[in-house]
Amino acid sequence: MFRGKNYKDSAKLIDRSVAYEPAEAFDLITKTAKAKFDETVELHVKLGVDSRHADQQVRGAVVLPHGTGKTRKVLVFCKEERQQEALDAGADYVGAMDMVERIQKENFFDFDVVIATPDMMGTVGRLGKVLGPKGLMPSPKAGTVTPNIAQAVNEVKAGKIEYRLDRTNIIHCPIGKVSFGVEKLTENYNTLMNAILRAKPAAAKGQYIRSCVTASTMGPGIKINAQKQL
Repeated sequence: MFRGKNYKDSAKLIDRSVAYEPAEAFDLITKTAKAKFDETVELHVKLGVDSRHADQQVRGAVVLPHGTGKTRKVLVFCKEERQQEALDAGADYVGAMDMVERIQKENFFDFDVVIATPDMMGTVGRLGKVLGPKGLMPSPKAGTVTPNIAQAVNEVKAGKIEYRLDRTNIIHCPIGKVSFGVEKLTENYNTLMNAILRAKPAAAKGQYIRSCVTASTMGPGIKINAQKQL
């Protein structure tokens, strides 16, 4: 794979055999991010579970204390009498069957999070095949199926993120921007990791957190010693 000069220069600062303390890792992130834009900082956590089994699923949501640095667009599915409430809370798009048809017919996906009231899930379920693969299907575990529309919208706008296992048993999440600096990135990291630890399935055996790596959008991966969290 071709690597640019900036990537190679950044990689020289990192010892790939070392799992750094979180603050050290995020200090390296700020030093190795060379892009001309404010790079997103992501966390990739490999867990010692098997996502093929229902009793070993790890999924939830958490509000990062400093947000993600990105304003996320919210779509709310609710009945007409509650649509103004959703708009007042800051939802970007609100609808019911009309929005289902817009997504189906116009391939409309100008949103990052979908929230639905419980009485709308029968309608939203029709979109399972298109929302599911994109990770956009509302879920009670993630707090996106709820009667409390305003609270749900406010939390997303404040920096609430969803974490869930992929097929390779890894959780991928944004935890901020390089411009946040070491302290804010570390606090966001601690909040997410503690949530993942609390979500440990009873059926999980052996070492729960296998590895933890952080990276900026264009930068090299940096291993984190996550065992301090345990």
